[in-house]
Amino acid sequence: MLARGDMRNFWIVLTLATLGAGVGLARAEDGDVAVAKRPAIQANRWAEDWSVLADPRLRTEPFDALKYIPLWATDPKSYVSLGATLRERFETNGASAFGTGNTSSDSYLIQRLQVHADIHFNENWRAFVQLEDDRAFDKLSISPVDQDRADLRLAFLEYVNTFLGGTLKARIGRQDFAFDLQRFVSSRDGPNVRQSFDAIWADWETGVWRFIGFVSRPVQYFDVRPFDDTSNDNFRFSTLRVERKVMGDNELSAYYSLYERKGARYLDAVGDESRHILDARFAGKSQQFDWDLEAMGQAGQVGAKDIRAWAVGTRIGYTLTGVPWLPRIGLQFDAASGDHHSGDGTLGTFNPLFPNGYYFTLAGYTGYANIVHLKPSITLSPADRLKVMAAIGLQWRETTADAIYVQPNVPIAGTAGTGSNWTGAYGQLRIDYAFNDHLTGAIEAVHFDVGDTIIRAGGHTSNYLGVQLQYGW
Repeated sequence: MLARGDMRNFWIVLTLATLGAGVGLARAEDGDVAVAKRPAIQANRWAEDWSVLADPRLRTEPFDALKYIPLWATDPKSYVSLGATLRERFETNGASAFGTGNTSSDSYLIQRLQVHADIHFNENWRAFVQLEDDRAFDKLSISPVDQDRADLRLAFLEYVNTFLGGTLKARIGRQDFAFDLQRFVSSRDGPNVRQSFDAIWADWETGVWRFIGFVSRPVQYFDVRPFDDTSNDNFRFSTLRVERKVMGDNELSAYYSLYERKGARYLDAVGDESRHILDARFAGKSQQFDWDLEAMGQAGQVGAKDIRAWAVGTRIGYTLTGVPWLPRIGLQFDAASGDHHSGDGTLGTFNPLFPNGYYFTLAGYTGYANIVHLKPSITLSPADRLKVMAAIGLQWRETTADAIYVQPNVPIAGTAGTGSNWTGAYGQLRIDYAFNDHLTGAIEAVHFDVGDTIIRAGGHTSNYLGVQLQYGW
């Protein structure tokens, strides 16, 4: 792994290399030869299709011989593709969990390195393997989402075939999956260690319909020795989902999930958790408007207590297409239930399942439980590949009987059953820039002004700054 002092020289060399790659691609375009488009580097590397490099005219970048290694000369869909992703992020956090729990200011570097091999035996069968090494340098408190050195992140076998007017996809092994805006089911790209699942997955796509089903055991992360991550029947997550395109490319979807976890602990319940989940979502775009509306209900048991919980999430936006910088005016509203009556035999605290840290902010100050959240924002595009977003968030508790929660659903000690509904307000500024097709950068700053309830619990106003560079090959 790279020490912090080596990072400057590393990124200089990396940037020069990628700039050179871009020049090679431009020359290919200048040749006035119609060629297919190279695939884009994606957050989920298994979703990329490098079979287009069977055409030699597209092999325009250094090391393309490793992006497409033919297996059988007679079958262009039979090949091996190698790749890697490196993410470096410097973070400084004035007060994790608002300074409660004896936390203090912390500045550190987190690093994620992934390498993968995508093996296509033919057009129907393939295997994908990805190793990941996650490290946290100089971090005062290291959690399972911060560091996981040298471990297996993904390893699955996939079958794809088209018949009867539809396409069947099936995977078995260690994989990841994410739904929609990743409010509740995500690959957890915000923190350093991404979430994987040991699962059997299948989906059938036909016309405007898509049907998905899987059974899984979420991977639990350890950092004692290499390759020690594991899953077991103490934690299971299974889903049946249906999607349909409506009114063009707008999407209507719904799913049922069963979330099972032994030894679950909440403020008002302890025991084995069996949570039944119903979710519905409608998302799309019409002219300058875009929207994403989602609602979830939860029932079941934790120990001897019944679950009655709910959540809603809404994002709507309007883009001013005739104005410089294409401003998008956005409004986000979220709400999730808390537990209204301690000791009454019912648990009302919403479980956000596998949330994405990006959804609110990277600061981790906001958890999707016992919350009412309103966030107006504006996003600008001052230049090609550059986006700037500024927002103000206002937060309340759904009920003062339950605690204030930080990500993912950690209660702040001393807040349950006391104080007011008001949690606080924050300002957020985020800048994203793509230097080229391989190298991206981001800066995010958050200032959270807390309310009296957190102050009385020993917390205080907090600040976060994150600076990130990510390279994908």
